[in-house]
Amino acid sequence: MASELSEREIAFLVANEGVEQVELTEPWQAVEKAGGRPVLVAPKGDDVQAFNHLDKGDRFPVDVTVPEADPERFDALVLPGGVANPDMLRTDDGAVRFARAFFDSGKPVAAICHAPWTLIEADVIRGRRLASWPSLKTDIRNAGGTWVDETVVVDTSGPNTLVTSRKPDDLPDFCAQAIEAFGA
Repeated sequence: MASELSEREIAFLVANEGVEQVELTEPWQAVEKAGGRPVLVAPKGDDVQAFNHLDKGDRFPVDVTVPEADPERFDALVLPGGVANPDMLRTDDGAVRFARAFFDSGKPVAAICHAPWTLIEADVIRGRRLASWPSLKTDIRNAGGTWVDETVVVDTSGPNTLVTSRKPDDLPDFCAQAIEAFGA
C-alpha cells in the first residue's frame, strides 16, 4: 500500500543521454500520483534523451543540474536504469557525490536495472542486498553487496532504505515499494 508523499521532493538523477524511458516515466508518475514532486536532475542543463531499449524515445527538460542541486533539498532519490545512463553517471564525480549524499544523510534511494552501477561507484552497497539487471551480479558482489534475482528488494540494513529491482517488468512492485519507502 502506497504512502502519501505530501509534497515531498524526489530527485530523479539521470545522465543527459541514455535513460530508459519507462524506468523514468513510471516512477515519476507514481511519485506524482502519491502527492510528491519529482525533480529531474542531470549533469547538464540540456534536455534528457530517453530510450526505449535501443531506440530513441522522448526528450525531457532538466529541472536542475547536478552542480546546482543540493541533496538536502530532496527527501529521496530515484535512479532509473538503461545501460548508458548509469554508465555515464558513474564517471561524473558530481553525480556520484550527489547519489552518495542520500546514503550519508539516511534518505531513501530507489534504483532499477543497471542503476546500481552508480551506487557501486559511490561505494555505498557494501553489506547491502540488491536486485539488478543480471549483468551487474559480479559487479555488485565485487563491491561487497549481495545480488539476488527478485522482483523487488527493500534493504534496510544500512543507513537508509534501499529499494532495487531488476528490469522494466518489475516496475509495478518497484514503484509501490519506492513510494512506501519515500513516505516513511
